[in-house]
Amino acid sequence: MAGGKIQKKRQVGGGGRARLQGGIPFEKSKGQHILKNPALVDSIIAKAGLKPTDTVLEIGPGTGNLTKRLLEAGVKAVVAVELDPRMVLELSRRFQGHPLLAHNDWILQIGQCWVIQGDVLKCDLPYFDICVANIPYQISSPLTFKLLSHPPIFRCAVIMFQREFAMRLVAQPGDTLYCRLSVNVQLLSRVSHLLKVGRNNFRPPPKVDSSVVRIEPRKPLPPVSFKEWDGLVRVCFNRKNKTLGAIFKQKRVLELLEKNYKTMQSLQLAQDSEMGEEKMSPDDVAVLANMVEDLSMETCDEKEDDEMEMDDADMAGDGRASLKEKIMGTLQQGDFADKRSSKLSQVDFLYSLSLFNKAGVHFS
Repeated sequence: MAGGKIQKKRQVGGGGRARLQGGIPFEKSKGQHILKNPALVDSIIAKAGLKPTDTVLEIGPGTGNLTKRLLEAGVKAVVAVELDPRMVLELSRRFQGHPLLAHNDWILQIGQCWVIQGDVLKCDLPYFDICVANIPYQISSPLTFKLLSHPPIFRCAVIMFQREFAMRLVAQPGDTLYCRLSVNVQLLSRVSHLLKVGRNNFRPPPKVDSSVVRIEPRKPLPPVSFKEWDGLVRVCFNRKNKTLGAIFKQKRVLELLEKNYKTMQSLQLAQDSEMGEEKMSPDDVAVLANMVEDLSMETCDEKEDDEMEMDDADMAGDGRASLKEKIMGTLQQGDFADKRSSKLSQVDFLYSLSLFNKAGVHFS
């Protein structure tokens, strides 16, 4: 099974590269690590809460240690997505006792196990009830949001992540690791930490520890535009330890909101009779798949503050003056002016967004 950033290749015997069972060498670019502890595999299976009717999605099956246990658990089917064609051949060899029903360049069916050869971030995923996986850690962010935007909504995902990434997913307001990633994932799902996994449970051991996390998509999705939500959160967490009052006085922020304000005023004139409450859809959530490069392991330290605040004199005769008054008034109305993003809950962000939108201030 694959997952994690690979460390320097171990020397085996007379200087050979570290290899998987069957003599296949590891590839650093694919983040390949094999979960070798059978007790840990059993624990992951137990915590997944599998049912006989479940179709299980596994990502990065590698040589099939987890795949084998999933099949033995008696689920309806396992769909495994594997990028490395050598691993696909290894899976075929390992499960050759199962009847081979179909085979082509893209998909292989071995009994109740379907193996899709391809990049999980690029291929269309089939229906599944639950995802159980130890993933290559470099795809943690885009994969998480791809799963959360997958229709129809699945029951849950039990995934092994690099420990620091996992702790960002479950971080709460006030925690050191609480960040934009935490807020966005928790808007769309309930996230819980299941167990910590030491690096020595893998062959070869990665440089970092891991954690297994359970992600349960919210049903229904919150009644909010995701573009608006992510726009607000992005602004707030750009300087998460500054007060919101200070953040929204920055010249760059005011220029952005002024542009949005003028755009929304024009749209409203044309669409007043048709507009209703904005709601989030899976397509709306999918937008985040193109925004996650800076979400995966973002620092919790503030960036160097080189942004200028714009005072009233700077904005004299400028349309931003009235907009600034709207923004400051909205922050005061919600008692947010002196609060910091690092301390705000999901409810706080939702409430502040509703107040901004009612005042005609938009973030997308």
